[in-house]
Amino acid sequence: MTLTGGTIPIYRTLTGVRFPLHDEKELQAAMAERFTSAGLEFRREVTLAPGDIVDFMIGGTAVEVKIKGQRRAILRQCERYAAHECVSAVLLVTNVAMGFPPALAGKPTAVFNLGRAWL
Repeated sequence: MTLTGGTIPIYRTLTGVRFPLHDEKELQAAMAERFTSAGLEFRREVTLAPGDIVDFMIGGTAVEVKIKGQRRAILRQCERYAAHECVSAVLLVTNVAMGFPPALAGKPTAVFNLGRAWL
């Protein structure tokens, strides 16, 4: 995991919170509430290109939320996001156990594991 200046405040904001893991939209809403209470400026459902809609943009960090899905599909999606000029880092927020490269398209990545974060 590579935490950068942009991902550290996001990571800290999410740490120690037990988020709902049964519905991705509910999880995203809870995360948005947490970001707001922490004073983080963010945008939701940001269209990077047709078909590429990232869950959150916080500064230049693309934050993608996944509570289920195939590992390869998740990785491909994050690779597409990293390829966009407006993205400077990718943070995957997930409870899917998976390896993740330290960089995609030359941009740093990090994984926030929802299952371990609140323990």
